Amino acid sequence: MKRLIVLSVCALSALMMCSSCSKPQKYDVAAYVWPAYHNDPRWAEIGIFPDGKGEWETIYNAKPHYEGARQPRVPEWGYFNEADPKMQEKIIKTATKYGVNTFIFDWYWYNQRPFLEDVVNAFLKARNNEKMKFYLMWANHQANSYWDRLEPDKSIEYFKGETSRESFDMFTSHLVEDYFTKPNYYKIDGKPVFAIYEVSTFINGMGGIEQAKDALDDLRRKCVEAGLPGLHLQAILFTIPASLSGTPGETESTKGNTLDALGFESLTHYQWCHYVPLKEYQEWGEEAVRKYDEVDAEFEQPYFPHVSIDWDNNPRFPYPVTGVTGSTPERFENFLKVAKDYVDKHPDQVPLVTVNAWNEWSEGSYLEPDTDYGYSYLEAVRNVFKK
Repeated sequence: MKRLIVLSVCALSALMMCSSCSKPQKYDVAAYVWPAYHNDPRWAEIGIFPDGKGEWETIYNAKPHYEGARQPRVPEWGYFNEADPKMQEKIIKTATKYGVNTFIFDWYWYNQRPFLEDVVNAFLKARNNEKMKFYLMWANHQANSYWDRLEPDKSIEYFKGETSRESFDMFTSHLVEDYFTKPNYYKIDGKPVFAIYEVSTFINGMGGIEQAKDALDDLRRKCVEAGLPGLHLQAILFTIPASLSGTPGETESTKGNTLDALGFESLTHYQWCHYVPLKEYQEWGEEAVRKYDEVDAEFEQPYFPHVSIDWDNNPRFPYPVTGVTGSTPERFENFLKVAKDYVDKHPDQVPLVTVNAWNEWSEGSYLEPDTDYGYSYLEAVRNVFKK
């Protein structure tokens, strides 16, 4: 009898432990991170953001260029240093609480050196970083004066987007050793996911399709040598019918061939403005999500649906430019439901949704709380994916 009582107590204890454990989230909600809100020394090289706070300088100097403009947008947390591991702990705690369980860090490499890498490194130094997954999107676009709010000519070049094979080999060794092998690096079938923002720019830098394929094959070899089963390459799409951002010789019949030749295994978008003209938010979003099925029809690779929060990059301009109007947490939540439905209809692929963005303050698209809506956009994510 005593033995039976002991076993019952043990069973009850185990049951209590299980009930207190949080279940894994069914959906992976991945928000892009623009890691520009800190004092990277390379800002000084290109002569912008002298206040030492990175692009926060653009945000707190923003002016309403027209009547009704929602500027400046003020962060509820203040103009913090995102390269501080303690701040990353707060960010991770908040993101995971509301159902954002993955970050996609915009990752830069110019002139054989990293740029804006301090933020992902601070994320990995956060004491709670294991609670959240992450992966990298190589933001291999040209760096120009688009970032300079005071420069009216937005075509001035700071750094080229094209990267040589030598430079590619250098940084991919770094990526495999310092990021891909981390336990919380986002993987599909055990393979680390690595997204490329501009496929065409990568091909141009390598010197052509065959050279690009050889470089990627070498990266896969590095992953295997590091004990990984391979590499999961993800392409960022632009216009629909889907474009690879101007790949040389690209036609309607060769786009898929290009992705197949380079071994890309999945597709997603970075921002709705890349494939839908700017409109009032509801109309903009309706057109964007209608195109999910067009990607399905055009490509063999799985597509991970994307949802954007807003678009207003007026803070980066000394004169008015067109933005989106009418974004609300409720409308955003409804489009998240469409993305969730798409995922549910594709049970054979990873349940991943990408969101622009965690903190694209300078483009008006962010989940971080502001003084207008508080945590309402984060609550929209929680309502759809976490409850």
